[in-house]
Amino acid sequence: MIEAHNPDAARPVGDAQPPEARLWTNLKRGGDQAAREQLFTLYAPFAQKIARRHHLAGAVDIEFQDLSQLASAGLLEAIDRFDPDNGAPFRGYASRRIAGSITDGIAKLNEVREQIAFRNRTRRERLRSLAVEDGGAKGGRDAMDSLIELAVGLAIGFMLDDAAATQPEAAADRSANAYESLAWKESLRHLLEEVTNLPERERTIIRQHYLEGLDFEHIATQLNLSKGRVSQLHKAALGVLRRRLRGAHDFVLQR
Repeated sequence: MIEAHNPDAARPVGDAQPPEARLWTNLKRGGDQAAREQLFTLYAPFAQKIARRHHLAGAVDIEFQDLSQLASAGLLEAIDRFDPDNGAPFRGYASRRIAGSITDGIAKLNEVREQIAFRNRTRRERLRSLAVEDGGAKGGRDAMDSLIELAVGLAIGFMLDDAAATQPEAAADRSANAYESLAWKESLRHLLEEVTNLPERERTIIRQHYLEGLDFEHIATQLNLSKGRVSQLHKAALGVLRRRLRGAHDFVLQR
């Protein structure tokens, strides 16, 4: 009697797995990073399809390349967290991770752009506040003096930004040596001390703008002043701080 040949009966058990299943086994049980890369390559078109769907929806003005990177990050996270033994299909699991990565990334990108826009706006406000307002053309030494006063005012603003962003000790650590660190720390301490000695409105404007991050428009609303008046008081306050720092030899700009 001749028995019918069954090709599957002679095949080793390990070979019965489909190629994709073998990749999951090699990754989850053996930590095979080559299998991880192959799974990523296998599902990359799927992730890119989700990214393109977000891009074509037109809800955001973010470049497709940025969405593509977010989708790839979500795919890698899905591969690392997926458990093939739970019986759920990977695409359904991964689609939520990829879409979540894109959504979270968009929020972070928008936050960064808003922060950059705010910094640019406040810098323009400061520049307009410190610029010469009489409209007359100046030449020679007067023009140079005005330029120096503008530079000093901006420099004091940068010092106040630094004081708001870090503790004086942390800012001092960036200096070249111990003496300069101590000098920088003392200059920041003196500057903040002089801010507390300003008249009440000027003190409020400096603290809210530099230390609390409010723009002139919001400060004007809180103080019931015009934005132009806040700009004038800001310039006057920096002028007082400049003179006091120079008087204490904490700030010297040489020509």
